[in-house]
Amino acid sequence: MNKRMEAAAKRYGLPHTMPPPVIYGAMVLGLLAAVSFRVLTIVETINPVLVRPLWYFAVVGYIFFFAYRYYITERRRRAILANRLLEKIRGQGQLSGDDRELVAYVLSSLVKSKENINYLFIVAVSLVVVVVDLVLTLYHP
Repeated sequence: MNKRMEAAAKRYGLPHTMPPPVIYGAMVLGLLAAVSFRVLTIVETINPVLVRPLWYFAVVGYIFFFAYRYYITERRRRAILANRLLEKIRGQGQLSGDDRELVAYVLSSLVKSKENINYLFIVAVSLVVVVVDLVLTLYHP
């Protein structure tokens, strides 16, 4: 966020994007939880005692990750609805300087989001885990 956006955010109580450590921390937590869920069947084959702790880690990780994602999505949605940004963008109202800052916040938030990395990683890990589990099921004594 540039200095002008930060000043407007503080002055008018506008939402702001999260700092990179928070964004990356949430992404890592989400990815670790996703991997934990996906390796459960493999871990069960190798060491069944670890299944329950791994499952709890995955569930608690997902709780925090999705609570964070819900919070971010709600902030975007509230900013758009409360300021009638869709109506204004469609030409049914005038965009003020604050409105422009809100649009910048929403767009910046979407650009900085690491959702796409999260989705690609989860798909790739899921495919690998399915293959590994099938191999272990077929060839493990």
